[in-house]
Amino acid sequence: MSKSSQAVFQFSTPEIEVERAVSELRYGRPVLLNAGPRRLATFALDCVAPSVYDQFAAATEDRHALLLTAPRASRLGLPTDGDILAPLSGITFDQASRLAYSLGADAPRSWQQADQLASQSAELARLALLLPAMVVADVTDMADRFAGCCELSASRLKGADVARQRFDQVVRTRVPLKDLGDADFVVFRGGLAQKDQVAIVVGKPDVSKTVPIRIHSSCITGDLCGSLKCDCGDQLRNGLALLKSAGGGVLLYLDQEGRGTGIGAKMRAYGYQHLGLDTIDADAELGLREDHRRYEAAVAMLQHLKIDRVAVYTNNPTKIEGLRLGGIQVEARAAVNGRVTAENENYLRTKTLRAGHMMDLASLVAAE
Repeated sequence: MSKSSQAVFQFSTPEIEVERAVSELRYGRPVLLNAGPRRLATFALDCVAPSVYDQFAAATEDRHALLLTAPRASRLGLPTDGDILAPLSGITFDQASRLAYSLGADAPRSWQQADQLASQSAELARLALLLPAMVVADVTDMADRFAGCCELSASRLKGADVARQRFDQVVRTRVPLKDLGDADFVVFRGGLAQKDQVAIVVGKPDVSKTVPIRIHSSCITGDLCGSLKCDCGDQLRNGLALLKSAGGGVLLYLDQEGRGTGIGAKMRAYGYQHLGLDTIDADAELGLREDHRRYEAAVAMLQHLKIDRVAVYTNNPTKIEGLRLGGIQVEARAAVNGRVTAENENYLRTKTLRAGHMMDLASLVAAE
């Protein structure tokens, strides 16, 4: 075969470019974000080595700054409703980390509103399941110093979640479950980084009719270890039991630990909760919004299973909204609750009063 006739593999799509940038970020290496002629070098404090921080400061001639998202800026008492940039000239790695996500940190003495490109670095952190504590520097006039770094057009980030809607079924296998009998575990692969997601089919639901479902986001501490800080484990098991009682249904188990922030951020937030913060304020200290979960994967799995009409077991209205945005008809909703304990009562109260979850907490507490 001649050279000219040999097949050439072209692996360059918007989704692949984003995945490569996400991987570089998680490895602690800078990424270049571009918008037209502008070049912004950025990395995440969450996983970078102090030596890289120092090298970055030298390479950018101390023109680097720390992105503080609106939730973090608010917790620091700054009068802004948007993201800001705090200059880092003369600021050490430890000082920058404290400013980015430590409890009780002093607000920066000087700061400015973040422009759109700088704020988009936080979206890259979200996709990488890292804290949005991003160090950034405009390197348009010195981009050659970062020639070895992965470069990504900021416009690619807008399409990154579209990739989450494309999934393929990998395998479907029967698994006998305690108290539930046989269930089918259906594994789907797709979305950003080709994650595996699982649909648990309880009984034999009739997909030509309205199918009972539950969307459950993974919770290692609650689902696997019986944590008393949340009601997730109870909701998982009670949800499966409700599906069986309904004559069959589907539980969609999504890889979205920590309300979509990842296990690292979740454990940091737990530390702040031990000091008295509620779950939303603890996430805000880390620069996070109250809920980063998305439901394109759930929609894609339902479509693969030929399910377009559902009755949802949930207390969370955003799950219903996510399904409807994806074209799934939600025809009914019923609650799924767990046991109220001394350890999780404040957590459940926060979900009800601040996150809008549909629970009659007073009745649940009275029933205990």
